[in-house]
Amino acid sequence: MKRIVLLLTLASGMVGAACPDYFNVEMRELNSTQRHNLCQLTEGKVVLVVNTASYCGYSGQFRDLERLYQGYKEQGLVVLGFPSNDFRQEAGNENKTAEVCRRDYGVTFPMFNRVAVRGSDAVPLFKGLAAAADGDAPNWNFHKYLVGRDGKLIGSYGANQNPADDPLQQEVKRALGL
Repeated sequence: MKRIVLLLTLASGMVGAACPDYFNVEMRELNSTQRHNLCQLTEGKVVLVVNTASYCGYSGQFRDLERLYQGYKEQGLVVLGFPSNDFRQEAGNENKTAEVCRRDYGVTFPMFNRVAVRGSDAVPLFKGLAAAADGDAPNWNFHKYLVGRDGKLIGSYGANQNPADDPLQQEVKRALGL
């Protein structure tokens, strides 16, 4: 019995080691009380983290992010959306944000509660991603961070990088081994 406990302890340590500190947080799902541990949600997956805004000129990227997610989720891609009002283009309440994402753009990938993504108020997730990207914090909505299955940052992409286009599309495929 002691050997089984030791093996389980060692195995859980190995899983935790692959999870970067910035994913080792619990986040609340958009317009819900349900919480998700990001390490568990992203374990063994290629992850695209995006700060979003319902009323941004780039909000059409919701459709492209959803297409990317639908096209590659079976191969191990997860897209995580984080609404932010850092650039003053997000709805005032979560119900409206959820409505825009889900009804207007058909988003089914995980969306979380509104967070700060830059500066001293940024949540640890975005502080950690920016640090991993040599200080490349979001300077607008729809900034994207691509993280490999090993938990290491692959790249940081600004708002003008559409998820449907190269080089981001090619990096996702490469990270998935396609």
